[in-house]
Amino acid sequence: MSVFSPVIATLLTMLLAQGAQAQDRVVRQDHGAVRNTVEQFLHTQASGLPGQVSIAVGAIDPRLNLPSCAALEAFLPGASRAWGKTNVGVRCTAPSPWTIYLSATVRVQGDYVAAAAPLAQGQSIGPNDISIVKGDLTSLPSGVVTDPNQAVGRTLTMSVPLGGALRQDALRAQQAIQQGQVVKLVSSGPGFRVSSEGRALNNANDGQITQARTANGQLVSGVARMGGVVEITY
Repeated sequence: MSVFSPVIATLLTMLLAQGAQAQDRVVRQDHGAVRNTVEQFLHTQASGLPGQVSIAVGAIDPRLNLPSCAALEAFLPGASRAWGKTNVGVRCTAPSPWTIYLSATVRVQGDYVAAAAPLAQGQSIGPNDISIVKGDLTSLPSGVVTDPNQAVGRTLTMSVPLGGALRQDALRAQQAIQQGQVVKLVSSGPGFRVSSEGRALNNANDGQITQARTANGQLVSGVARMGGVVEITY
């Protein structure tokens, strides 16, 4: 019996090695497919972003041997989002469940509003005070202004240096109406437009809802506009 032990041991070793190799060929998940799933997922998530999107997905450790998956599912874990440096999870539920996380970078090249000259706190922004600049929006502060119409006519709550990006939280709408002011009430609807006078019951910035009382004592609500106008739509 001892004469054949080395032969049997060698055969068993070869069979086990061949079996492991065959199993690896059958069950190993293609890493490229996982990365493609992440890239497609991020493109879908970023489809509504204002600019040209580019995505780079991090590499997977080549030593990672994942069981093959029939349907890969990508997701954003926790507070992650498709913006800047982020993490994306990929899970498999069948036939063998597993989950991994990949790093990725989402860049968005687009236009944003910047200061064409140094702007001071409390300054009202005019068309000549701003310029449109193209850059990577994901590298800028959150809430950056991308539409100049969102900036012109607003007042700055902080100073902005030359070339600095304007942020939504640094802009305040100008006050259009003061409490007690005599305002022009413009009522409009299908086929008619009527103007009258009233008195404002509260302060309101441009675009805010405000209330006024007409000459005959009626209480009306409308949208405050610059120049002491209240728009009432029926």
